[in-house]
Amino acid sequence: MQRVPHRRSRSRRAMAAAVVAGTMAASLLGGNAMAGPYPEPPSTTLSLPSPPGGKDVKVLVFYGSTTEESPIVNAGIEAIEKIGLSGPTAQRFKTETNGDGSVFTNATKLGKYNAVVFLTGGGDVLDPEQEAGLEAFVEAGGGFLGVRDAARTEPYSDWFTGLIGARPAASPDSVQRATVEVGDRQHPATKNLPKEWKRSDKWFNWDKNPSGSVHTVARLRESTYKPGEGANGADHPISWCRDYDGGRSFYTGMGATVDSYAEADFRDHLRGALQWTTRISRADCKATIDANYAAERVTQPNKPGESDQIGEPHGTVVAPDGRVFYIGRGGGDNTQPVVTDWANPDIGKGEGQIHVYDPETKKVTKAGGLTIFGNKGGGDELVKNEEGLLGIELDPDFMTNGWVYLHYTPHSEINRDTRMAERRVSRFTLDLATNKLDLASEKTLLAWPVQINSCCHSGGGMAWDSKGNLYIATGDNNSSQFSDGYSGNNPQPNYKGVSFADARRTAGNTNNLNGKILRIHPEDDGTYTLPDGNLFTGEETAEGGDKTRGEIYVMGVRNPARISVDKKTDTLYAGWVGPDAGAPSTTWGPAKYDTFAAITTAGNQGWPYCMGNKQPYRDRNLPDPTKPLGWYNCDAPKNESPNNDGLVNIPPVTGNTIWYSPQGGAPDFPRDANGIPSYKAEEATYLLPWLKGGGQATMNGPLYRFDAENATADSWPSYWDGKWFVGDFYDQTQPRHAVELDPRTAGKGGLPVHAESLKKIIPVGESGIRNLMDWKFAPDGSLYVLDYGRGFFTSDAKSALWRVTYKGGEATPAAVDLARKAAR
Repeated sequence: MQRVPHRRSRSRRAMAAAVVAGTMAASLLGGNAMAGPYPEPPSTTLSLPSPPGGKDVKVLVFYGSTTEESPIVNAGIEAIEKIGLSGPTAQRFKTETNGDGSVFTNATKLGKYNAVVFLTGGGDVLDPEQEAGLEAFVEAGGGFLGVRDAARTEPYSDWFTGLIGARPAASPDSVQRATVEVGDRQHPATKNLPKEWKRSDKWFNWDKNPSGSVHTVARLRESTYKPGEGANGADHPISWCRDYDGGRSFYTGMGATVDSYAEADFRDHLRGALQWTTRISRADCKATIDANYAAERVTQPNKPGESDQIGEPHGTVVAPDGRVFYIGRGGGDNTQPVVTDWANPDIGKGEGQIHVYDPETKKVTKAGGLTIFGNKGGGDELVKNEEGLLGIELDPDFMTNGWVYLHYTPHSEINRDTRMAERRVSRFTLDLATNKLDLASEKTLLAWPVQINSCCHSGGGMAWDSKGNLYIATGDNNSSQFSDGYSGNNPQPNYKGVSFADARRTAGNTNNLNGKILRIHPEDDGTYTLPDGNLFTGEETAEGGDKTRGEIYVMGVRNPARISVDKKTDTLYAGWVGPDAGAPSTTWGPAKYDTFAAITTAGNQGWPYCMGNKQPYRDRNLPDPTKPLGWYNCDAPKNESPNNDGLVNIPPVTGNTIWYSPQGGAPDFPRDANGIPSYKAEEATYLLPWLKGGGQATMNGPLYRFDAENATADSWPSYWDGKWFVGDFYDQTQPRHAVELDPRTAGKGGLPVHAESLKKIIPVGESGIRNLMDWKFAPDGSLYVLDYGRGFFTSDAKSALWRVTYKGGEATPAAVDLARKAAR
């Protein structure tokens, strides 16, 4: 093995020896120590094999302490010895123990160990030369495992703080049962643990949250115990790892009790940590470190008066060859006038634009434009409009046939007298060589009426499943302005007999295609068939018949602008924007809930009858819609609106996966004997404390699937495989997270079991991606993100397509450095 001479230690001690004794107690309790320079650590001639240890794997358990030895030392040593002597032969190792820090100045002894375990008490247990020896060991490629109170060891060493990752703050001293969320399903230390690991221990709080600078493999759910004044909040790391200073460091804040070391799951946690730190196996401890990602804007601002780079961003899709297609809804830049006068034939006329970004040439081509209705600018809901070019998808055989599917509102089909329009999904053909769309090639698959007297809620997202079925998301084509921001169920406002404030006409109607997620199977001739398993066949005879549409897969959605389908499971993922009420009402029901749902079967997601986890609204009807009637029954809802031409008895409501309000994530309330929530704000509990709304507009994202065969240096790592990306147009307390579901409850209203923020990986803020509009993974594993810009109903200089790539490299240790070839 190569011998690596150790260079001078970079550790800087914060206190002189004369002050150590007087401040040690405060340090051990997590307090701040007095600052003062320590003498420069002495140089050392210590040299070690690189990497230390060999195929006869050895682990040193160091248990030095400045205080009386804790009973957990013997329990921990016994557990590690048993771990090393059990399991598959290729994973076994020998354990040696030592409480004398001089072992770190003996190159002969230290060089034979693959990893060092600190099972220490708190305090300054190493002198400068000994710490320099530990540093030399790590720099040579050695592994380090810190357990519990190791985080209070060497309190004046910056280098050791970096090795551990964080220092304890004020923490409760009692043993409490808590839930550990195990987010890393691949690391050997966590892959076999329960996703929601319930166990008893003493729980540290941290002076500084290390997530983002370390790779957090497990987190504490603070709502399951009492964390005290030093609580870290929704992101509370408890075990983590990272490649550090040439070696590998793993730390767990668990193990404060003797009983911990008798737990099978905790021993398995330690076993996996030791497999990685000893070089028996590889693991990725880089995947969630912020600095390992790069976000690059790939489009430029438009030339003045042109849309050569981008329109008003509204959706994107990536072709199998990596070309990125993105659409503009139809709003021009803010220098262009809009027509809002219904007497003018050009009212709402705009251009829905399709652009193509080629990552090979790094150039943008404007593929074409459709003349759409929807360009009316801002204003109140009787002025503005959200119609336009709303969605794009590419045919599964796109690289052969060039077929592009567009979801849009053609200006040519508006009726200014009735203020009605046609929404359609059409297929066009793209010239694959020139990136130009043949507008004359249009074949309309599906068309249906929408009212355009009032804004809002057009939806627009589209996605394919593995069977070639196309999902089409449509908004409820309805205003909640006339319901005080609660259920959009006011039957009174109408224009020439068509309601625009009653979502029971649309989303809650079994015979209307608005407020739905449709599922059809496009055929080569430009028609479509209906797949089995939709919510209705269209041939139901109930209540006299002719009251259902067979295209409906999901009903009861408000404004599902973005949907995605995981083709491995064909689970549908969707998000939709809620109404406008800023707080719950004991009269009318829940506040505005923006919603995400994992959908595994056809069903009714509730709007406008119920929201969240089946929290009902109050009914209202003519002659006086200001007077509340009874609460809706989420298990047996009835559509008794005078604007309903579908079934009265509609399918039961399925609970949603994620919902959030201005007050917090997943509000829930005590319920009375009839199951009606109290809706008293002071009685609310928040089941998902990691998110909060305010201004809010969901932007559903993809579920990532790592493709090992096509992975590149830019690919997001396999750690993210199976995680669902959920976001919001806004970038403050709103979600921009990767979440993990329990497959047993996904699609049945089960909450996420784990969530982690992406806000430093997909950067927020004025110079970042502030207004998230869509996000899709490319075949090369990179992520493309649309930033809407800083205005509304326009494009501006911040409207852009971004690409986010991974730069962290492969798992460690390198395959050539594994201790045993059989373990590769």
